Amino acid sequence: MKLGYVYSPIFLMHSAAGHPEAPQRLEAILQVWQDMHLTDALLTIEPTPATEERLRRVHSQKHLNTIEYGDRRGGIQIDGDTYMNQYSRDAAYLAAGAAINAVDAVMTGIVDASFSLARPPGHHATRDLAMGFCLFNNVAVAAQYAIDHYHLERVLIVDFDVHHGNGTQDIFYAQSDVFYFSTHRYPFYPGSGHWRDVGAETGRGYTLNVPLPHSVGNAQFARVFDELLYPAMKRYQPQLVLVSAGYDAHWADPLGALTLLDSAGYFYITQALHNIAREFAQGRIVFILEGGYNFDALAWSSYASARALLGKTNDDDPVGPPPRAAQDITDLIAHLKNLHRLD
Repeated sequence: MKLGYVYSPIFLMHSAAGHPEAPQRLEAILQVWQDMHLTDALLTIEPTPATEERLRRVHSQKHLNTIEYGDRRGGIQIDGDTYMNQYSRDAAYLAAGAAINAVDAVMTGIVDASFSLARPPGHHATRDLAMGFCLFNNVAVAAQYAIDHYHLERVLIVDFDVHHGNGTQDIFYAQSDVFYFSTHRYPFYPGSGHWRDVGAETGRGYTLNVPLPHSVGNAQFARVFDELLYPAMKRYQPQLVLVSAGYDAHWADPLGALTLLDSAGYFYITQALHNIAREFAQGRIVFILEGGYNFDALAWSSYASARALLGKTNDDDPVGPPPRAAQDITDLIAHLKNLHRLD
């Protein structure tokens, strides 16, 4: 089993004082991965910037113009959450390109799976707007690239960030060549992701939102992936699995509080996704980093995902399990099974 990862120090240069989406997020991941000798077993994939042509496949020229304007100004505050400094434009182009490079690596057989350790994150960025810490929608760029370049007809995007990926959903909402599956806390930022949102036009039925209440833990997340995602994919038969890997549903995360995953939960989720990739998509799976703002929880949870992709056991979790009991979501699962005809 060969796992590759994409990284560049340029991703550390996008920063703003006191902002939770900070360079220390990647530094924490790399420190744990190196301390645990994980990187010794991985193939390094060098990132290259996305071209404007690639970005325009999912973003408008207006959106690109905003990023260029921010770059000319040496940085701007796009909204209350989303910033640019003098390095952000280069980091954003490289982050989108890193997602493409990660796809290339699995599609050409260089690796079996890949993990893009890039920032800024992307899943809130819409066709026209940067928002929610996100400049370009990296996973959307990667999905459209896979469709265009490798002539794929069915790409699965799974988003397990605690926040709904409104941008990703909107970009592919009327398409059937991308199936968007999201687990997220609801109601919560950005306010989207209701179970009624199932796609439109030719994309109707190809969006499956799992809006979760607070205090949902490992066991119930496992049920979501086993009882909802797997039967949906048995029907859809994806050719590539892309993962918006946000680790802010961890119980210790300061922005995703009251959601109760831990590293064992992320390990199981990754195993479930890898099994889907192996059964339906020739094993091709790409993780693309999104959120996660407790540095220790982020580092050890991403480490658990990497271990799962390598077929290893999950033996290390110094952060520990959640300190409170989780709630049951049997009724929600039953409702979604009925809605999407998964029985």
